[in-house]
Amino acid sequence: FFKESKEGIEIMCRAMEDMRNQTLKEGMKEVALRMLAADKYALEEIVNISGLSLEEVKQLKADRSA
Repeated sequence: FFKESKEGIEIMCRAMEDMRNQTLKEGMKEVALRMLAADKYALEEIVNISGLSLEEVKQLKADRSA
């Protein structure tokens, strides 16, 4: 079905794009965690480099401290 119809192809393209975005976000979280571990960067720098929101970085920092 997914390869045979236009709707199926669109569904699969969206699913693949969602997976790609999720993988990219997980990678950026790993980068942010390494930066937090280095204890050399301000939160704003981590936000700018990782592309994560300030809230996400603060949550990662809180989770790391817990």
